[in-house]
Amino acid sequence: MGAAGAVAAGAALAPVVFAATDSGATPDTTPDAAPAGTKPETFPATRTATATGTAPATTAFAASYVGLRWTGDRDGAGIRLADGDWQRTGTGCATVDGGGTALVAADEATRYEVKAPAGATDVRSVAIDCTRGPDHTFHVPSEATRVRGVGYLSRPAWGADESKRYKDGKVNSPEAYYPLQSITVHHTDTPNADPDPAATVRGIYEYHAITLDWGDIGYHFLIDEAGTVYEGRYSGDDLVPAFDKNGNLVTAFHTAGFNSGNLGIALIGNLVAQPPTDAAKASLTRLIKVITRFKGLDPQAKITYTNPVNGVKKDNETITGHRDWLQTDCPGQTMYDLLADVRSSAATP
Repeated sequence: MGAAGAVAAGAALAPVVFAATDSGATPDTTPDAAPAGTKPETFPATRTATATGTAPATTAFAASYVGLRWTGDRDGAGIRLADGDWQRTGTGCATVDGGGTALVAADEATRYEVKAPAGATDVRSVAIDCTRGPDHTFHVPSEATRVRGVGYLSRPAWGADESKRYKDGKVNSPEAYYPLQSITVHHTDTPNADPDPAATVRGIYEYHAITLDWGDIGYHFLIDEAGTVYEGRYSGDDLVPAFDKNGNLVTAFHTAGFNSGNLGIALIGNLVAQPPTDAAKASLTRLIKVITRFKGLDPQAKITYTNPVNGVKKDNETITGHRDWLQTDCPGQTMYDLLADVRSSAATP
């Protein structure tokens, strides 16, 4: 990596500085007691129904999303909800080796049919309901959680079911940590004007962790149209989102082949033709400014990213769009066009 993009010496983050609750409460050690500084809050448990092949599928509940995955050509899949018209799925943000995948808003449909690309095999789909399942209680921080002044919703505060990180009794994707080198901006390619973005985050979590078998949500942070920031990928129990206590970044799953040391932030919505809201852009810029300052990165620098796992190198920017790494439309043209402004604003004292 070039000197301008290097991590400054001594830039490791202490948890009490980088992130904390406003109350500064410590956990209650009383057996079976709810942790001090938390309050119970209920969220609907995510329900799913899986199907294989392309035959019409029927669910016992109204679906929020349908996740698809297949082996074969990435392009050319389609879906028809209930008795509606066929629609192309597009390629979305997520990528998988040797095939394609998509997450499609289902508009509360109880029936759907999928069309796979020519020659595709191993076609699988899952209907996801993130709004009407049985109540699931979480211990949510009583006071706002913040990243150096930037408020965010912790995983329990948006209803992350931690059991989804486990497979056959073990953590599906054990945490690995590396120094931060770059930040990549995405969009979730889900509908705009989202009435329940926390439910959408739960739906993406289900899709990434279970359908794609990643073991967790693929992004480190997500931001909705109101500017609310959501904690993404689990990074430990030390109250530091995205990083461990030594200031190293947990590896997530947002940019295949370039994930380690690369922090992913996804704006919720479709930013191909519609720009992000002012609130979303402001939160994105503030979050990037906070992280780059604490990690000693220059938001406007050119860098040589080096994958710490396999040594693969790629010349890029400190602040990138998903398309700067891989062949994809993500983060949408309107957001991509704003990245220069985000870099400049994040570098402003």
